[in-house]
Amino acid sequence: MNSIDVTGLTCDYGHGHGIFDLTFSVNAGEVFGFLGPNASGKTTTIRHLMGFARPASGSCQIEGRDCFTSASVIQQTLGYLPGDIALFPEMSGKAFVSFLARYRGMKNRGRVKELTDRFELDLKQPIRRMSKGDRQKLALVCAFMHDPSIVILDEPTASLDLLMQHAFIDLILEEKKKGKTILMSSHRFSEVEKTCDRIGILKKGHLATVSSLEDLRKTERRVYLVTLDNEEAAQALCRENITVLEREGRIVKIAVYRDLRSLLSILTNYPVSTLDNVGQTLEEVFLHYYGGENK
Repeated sequence: MNSIDVTGLTCDYGHGHGIFDLTFSVNAGEVFGFLGPNASGKTTTIRHLMGFARPASGSCQIEGRDCFTSASVIQQTLGYLPGDIALFPEMSGKAFVSFLARYRGMKNRGRVKELTDRFELDLKQPIRRMSKGDRQKLALVCAFMHDPSIVILDEPTASLDLLMQHAFIDLILEEKKKGKTILMSSHRFSEVEKTCDRIGILKKGHLATVSSLEDLRKTERRVYLVTLDNEEAAQALCRENITVLEREGRIVKIAVYRDLRSLLSILTNYPVSTLDNVGQTLEEVFLHYYGGENK
C-alpha cells in the first residue's frame, strides 16, 4: 500500500490559481520531492494532505485514510513542518516541546535531545527571542520528535544556514534508511537531488511530471559540450540555428531538443575536437519545464 495517494485533487481559487486534477502517489519508505515556483500549488496540496482544506473534487489519502474526514487521526502520528511557522512566542522552546508531547500523548520526550543536539538548538530560550533560524530548527525538532513513519515538510530549510542545511540532509538520509516516508516541498535543488527518490514538478497548479531524478535527466533535452579547434569557429557556431547555453573560448555548451541529427549535420561544417554529453542538474531540468514551452 502506498503511504500517500492523491487522486484528481482539485482546489480552484479562480483566475487560474489553485491545483487542478493532481494525481500522484508516494510509496512507503520513499522520499518524494515537490518542486515548483511560488504560487504553483505546493502548499495548497500540502494543506489538503494535512486535512486543513476539503477538496473541491478528487481525494487524498494517507495510509488509506481520507485526509479531510480522518484528519484528527492522521495528525496524531504524522510529522509536519508548515511553510509559515507559527509558534507560541511567550513559551520557551522546552515548554513548547512539552506541550506538543502531551498533545500527541507521548510518554516521554522521544527524540528531542538527539534532534536539538544535531541542530545545536537551545530550548531554554523564549521563542520570541529566537532567531528565524532557531525557530526553523524548533519546528524541525517538533516534526521528528515522536519518530513518525510519515513526514510532510514544506520548505524545511528556508531559514537554515549552510551548516544546518547539511545537518538536515544527513537527517533525511538517515530517516530514509530507516524506511520512513517523506514528502518534501523545497526550493533548494541540491537537497532534493541528494535526498529524493522521485520528484513531482508543479506548474501553474498542474503536475508537469512525476519521475525519478535519473529519468528526469533523460528527458528530450540533452546538453552537449562542443570543443572546436579555434575561438573563431566557436563564435561562428554560436550564430547557427541552435540553442547555445554558454560559450567559453573554444567550448560551446549546446542544448538539443528531440533530434541530435540536426546538430551533427551542422557540426560537420566545423573543426570539432571533442563532443561530450554532460549530465543535467535538477535545476537545469526544472528550468527546462518552466522555460522550454516553445522548444
